[in-house]
Amino acid sequence: MKNLKRVSFLLLVMTFVISCACMKDKNTISGKVISIENGKDGYTAKINTDKNEVYFATISIVNLGGPENFKRFKEGDEVSLKGEIWKADTEKHITVKEIVSVK
Repeated sequence: MKNLKRVSFLLLVMTFVISCACMKDKNTISGKVISIENGKDGYTAKINTDKNEVYFATISIVNLGGPENFKRFKEGDEVSLKGEIWKADTEKHITVKEIVSVK
């Protein structure tokens, strides 16, 4: 009975680890900046992804963890972003927590 509990616990832990590893890039988007709207403590960049999806990316110093991580995009930049993805009606949004790359 002890071995059954140990095996069950091990399977549960392995399932959790595998599911976390599979979701690693779920909150990452990549695409081209098509417009920028300045805000109070940052800006919102409209991103068109390779799959032709449009995301409104909120970029602020606070969400990025400080001014050393903050970057200002230009229209036409190719970006890769990580953060919290959410929907408002038909619009897709991402609150950016990390700027992975800007080209």
